[in-house]
Amino acid sequence: MIKLSPSIKNKNHFKDDDLICYCFNYTKKDIEKDFDKNGYSTILGKIKKEKSIGGCNCAVKNPKGK
Repeated sequence: MIKLSPSIKNKNHFKDDDLICYCFNYTKKDIEKDFDKNGYSTILGKIKKEKSIGGCNCAVKNPKGK
């Protein structure tokens, strides 16, 4: 089991319904469910594929512009 330092735990704390990906509306819970189902997250691959064909609009949709 990997133990995270307190600073990492607090820095990356998201609620289940928090959006992680604003372009494709993936929440923390979506990513966790995907990981539990597959043993890894397939969502990152989906995002990379969409970005490669111009399907990413983070600069507009993400409030932080990233």
